[in-house]
Amino acid sequence: MRISEAEAVVMEVLWGQHPLSADEVIARLPAGNEWAEATVKTLLNRLLKKAAISASKEGRRFLYAPLVQRDAWVLEESSSLLERLFDGRVAPLVAHFSQNQRLSRDDVAELRKLLEELDDEQR
Repeated sequence: MRISEAEAVVMEVLWGQHPLSADEVIARLPAGNEWAEATVKTLLNRLLKKAAISASKEGRRFLYAPLVQRDAWVLEESSSLLERLFDGRVAPLVAHFSQNQRLSRDDVAELRKLLEELDDEQR
């Protein structure tokens, strides 16, 4: 399932708290996001059609909740990125960020720690 960038903003709101009405989603959008109510409702409808969210009627409004787990979506998105740009390999991705000075000292330290943990698991 492909979730667009705009749809992902709505999903982040729902992953943070649910169920929510459309008005509650609008109120929880990140600062600086000035989408009209109709835009948010369009995005919610798209996500419904994709079965990424559910809607249950409560009185005169609908309450929305995610059906797709954030972890599953992140895994799918990151796998797709790796396949499209780096032939499915992680090392060229890290090399790319390293060569373009996008890795901080903290990033490098975290990567070293992760590699050590992976190495320990393989022994």
